[in-house]
Amino acid sequence: MTLYLGIDDTDTRESRGTGRLARTIAAELARSYTVTGVTRHQLFVHPSIPYTSHNSCAVIHIRDAGNGAAADVFATAKELMLSDFIEGSDPGICVAADREIGSDLRLFGSNAKKSVVTQEQARSLARQAGIRLEGLGGTEDGVIGALAGVGLASSGNDGRFVQKGTTRDLRGTQTVAAILSAGVDQVMTLDGTAVGEGAVALKKFPKPAFIGGKAVLFIEPDGEMYRDIVVG
Repeated sequence: MTLYLGIDDTDTRESRGTGRLARTIAAELARSYTVTGVTRHQLFVHPSIPYTSHNSCAVIHIRDAGNGAAADVFATAKELMLSDFIEGSDPGICVAADREIGSDLRLFGSNAKKSVVTQEQARSLARQAGIRLEGLGGTEDGVIGALAGVGLASSGNDGRFVQKGTTRDLRGTQTVAAILSAGVDQVMTLDGTAVGEGAVALKKFPKPAFIGGKAVLFIEPDGEMYRDIVVG
């Protein structure tokens, strides 16, 4: 069983970002569970939607979680979020197992990328599916992104990894072999050509897209080497 833990709207312009908090939570959960990565998912940007910078949410992926794990994961993450609550933020948290996430939740995630959706819709869908969704302060608008992120992550075809294996340790120019060893599943060009060797100049650290359930780093030729492209 795979669990998806979604969080959103946990920050302000002056504070640490949601992605950093997600990585902190992931590190704590990794003490007891198999955390396979943290993904970022872009949501709809519109004047009527309050957001900090880019209106994105974060999802932590947990593999091989047993029965009862969802409650423990939720409680652990909630405690960490409350202990690091940022005044002025409107956080939300959601935890769901893959078997609980149907087409309606994935559609909600898809809609949240291109239109305005509401707390009422999010809460109603969560109740119907029997999954944990909770606001932890402020307006609680973060429940929208938390649920949307879970739906999007469960599709295996949205967003990009901001943490996967040891990818964040890689900087500068790295070999394709080193990138694959760090946790990226595939390296390829935008036309779908797989690349198995060579050197890649990284903008920062690898941020592979989440495609087909895999972490795929896209690259393009740059002289005698390659450079990475951020997709997702």
